[in-house]
Amino acid sequence: MSGRPRTFGVAAIVIVVLALSAYGTRAVLRVSEMRREMEAMERDLVTLRTRTDELTRRVDRLRNDPAYIEKLAREDLGYVREGETVLKFPKSDGR
Repeated sequence: MSGRPRTFGVAAIVIVVLALSAYGTRAVLRVSEMRREMEAMERDLVTLRTRTDELTRRVDRLRNDPAYIEKLAREDLGYVREGETVLKFPKSDGR
């Protein structure tokens, strides 16, 4: 009878080892996935910081640079100074 408890013990150890290895494999895959997500988020963070810096500079110019405001008014809104003449040309059709 001493062979049977030993076989049971070995089988139990094998089952535990297989269960732990399966769990470990899933954990390794999850860690790898989380690293990829973290790298993507870090890239997004750099992009967002760059955009924030650009917007901060633009806000500063809008608050403190009258020439910049005039430029935007002329380009975006079509404003002109009194006495200026505006010449508008039709868009070329590629000929």
